[in-house]
Amino acid sequence: MAGIYFHIPFCKRVCAYCDFFKSVDLRRMDDLLEAMHRELDARRDYLGGEAVRTLYFGGGTPSLCQPRALAALMRHAAELFDCSDVAESTLEANPDDLTPAYLEALREIGINRLSIGVQSFDDDCLRLMNRRHTASQALRALEAARTAGFGNITADLIFGVPGFGADTLRQSLETLIRLRIPHVSAYHLTVEPDTAFGRRAARGEFRPVEESVSEVEYALVHDTLTRAGYEHYEVSNFALPGFRALHNASYWHGVKYLGIGPAAHSFDGRERHWNAASIEGYITGAPSEAETLSESDRFNEYVMTRLRTIEGIDLAELERMFGPERRERVLREAVRWQSDRTLVEQAGHLAIPPERMLISDTVIESLFETQEESATR
Repeated sequence: MAGIYFHIPFCKRVCAYCDFFKSVDLRRMDDLLEAMHRELDARRDYLGGEAVRTLYFGGGTPSLCQPRALAALMRHAAELFDCSDVAESTLEANPDDLTPAYLEALREIGINRLSIGVQSFDDDCLRLMNRRHTASQALRALEAARTAGFGNITADLIFGVPGFGADTLRQSLETLIRLRIPHVSAYHLTVEPDTAFGRRAARGEFRPVEESVSEVEYALVHDTLTRAGYEHYEVSNFALPGFRALHNASYWHGVKYLGIGPAAHSFDGRERHWNAASIEGYITGAPSEAETLSESDRFNEYVMTRLRTIEGIDLAELERMFGPERRERVLREAVRWQSDRTLVEQAGHLAIPPERMLISDTVIESLFETQEESATR
């Protein structure tokens, strides 16, 4: 099974934390959509005949697209790929775009999952992040989505925002729990250089929260949501039973996926491809770039993606894919993390307990195969 990702890079306003490829010049929307249709035709063989299980419109702000334009891309994909058994069709959306009429149209074209960028239910926090919606608009959007018949909804939250601590975060979490939103993605604020926050930080006007604050807030997210019945199944993702994100699992489990649109990435099992991060370049046919993954690259990626999930590394699968030597090496390197249960081996799996996943990057990097080790194989 495979997935198709459509990147819609347009935004009405740039959020202060965002370093994704985007543009506020909506005048190129129609030209870009035409180019996306051309790319679909050009890459009709990319998935090697595998059936498509998920469709995902990300951005940017895909909810700036008219439903008929989204429907045209979905129909075109179905003409080129086996989309007869698509289980999940997701649209990322800003709360203030989700009017009752727009939601009804999304349902009619086959969108069955919404990813709503709430980020916070605190208006001051939203203003700091330069979001274009208010807390009340976010609340109305979630309620309207439910009224329109969307049962599969995920809401994004951002924590670790300077000046907005545990009380603000707890309020946002409790609001989502009260609404029984079935999936929550909670991301720690990262201050990237080429963002408004990054430029302010460079001038000494903005400082990320201390590590101790990050740990407290991550624990608050984990404890609050798991006590409410959510499964903490990936570093940043929590789901009520039956509501895990299927499309995102493509990235965590090495499934093939095709990315359509500027700056979109694709993976065919051996090679990674990425399109030009330029609207003009993409429209005029700038070629994509590609990287063939070595076995060492694939091993490191396997370790990285699996240890982000609650299942962790399946040791038998690791040996089957990469050989017994790498399996034994992982077990040797894992010993130092097992004494304090940062890594746990159980039922043939090696995993980081969800409550410790905030430090997953450090653990993961320690298990990577270095270039020197790779060269000796």
